[in-house]
This record gives sequence, C-alpha cells and structure tokens, in this order.
Amino acid sequence: MFPGTQPVELDGFSSLTTSQIRNSNFWDILLWLLRQRQRFRVVGISMLPLLLPGDEVLVDRWAYRRSLPASNDVVVITPPDRSDIRLIKRVVAVHQNGACFVQGDNPSQSTDSRVFGWVEPHFILGRVTSRFF
Repeated sequence: MFPGTQPVELDGFSSLTTSQIRNSNFWDILLWLLRQRQRFRVVGISMLPLLLPGDEVLVDRWAYRRSLPASNDVVVITPPDRSDIRLIKRVVAVHQNGACFVQGDNPSQSTDSRVFGWVEPHFILGRVTSRFF
C-alpha cells in the first residue's frame, strides 16, 4: 500500500486502495495543454473502486515508446476485437514479446483479457498518469 492511502471494502471487492492514481497538478495540466497528455472519461464500472463513472484521467501516450508496460500499470487500450472503443484496465502480466494481460479492478463487471486475450503493444494507447481536476 502507498503512504497516505486507505484500504476500501466494498461488496464483492478485496481490500483495494482508491488513491493509486494521483490527482493532476500544474505540470499535468500544462502537459495536457501542450498536447502531451490525452484526456479520457470513465464510463463503466470495471475499474471500481479506483475509478468511478464520470472520472476523467490524463494519459501519457508516449509512456511505452521506449519501455514495456509494467505489472500494475493502469493503461488505456483499444481491444483487439473492437477498434471503435477505448478501455481502461490494469496490466496484470507482461509477456516477453510485449503483449499484456489486462484486467479490470472489478472483474465481475469487466470485459478484459479473459475475454479478448493478450493485448499486443500497438493496441496500448498509453499509461494513466493522473485524475483530471
């Protein structure tokens, strides 16, 4: 657990922390204004309790240009079987070829790698850096 975070108990969830994504600061907003971050709005409940419907996040689209995602990173992906939508998921495992197994924090309400399989690097749009405020 990160310093300053509190575990949350919700029906059907294990003990998770709600502040694993920090709030945006001046630099995050500046990077967004300079188009170095992209803004996404959470629609569903697959990332509860970390992200609620209506939350907005900033995403670093350049985060994985020189390195692979790491386990526990929260990322935005295009599912391999649906190029018309974007999903926010947590990286659970990274294969040596760079493909990721992703899953929602609320597995019973999540369409993720358990449905569409491993996500190749070109389907990963970026890493969530902060909540947009």
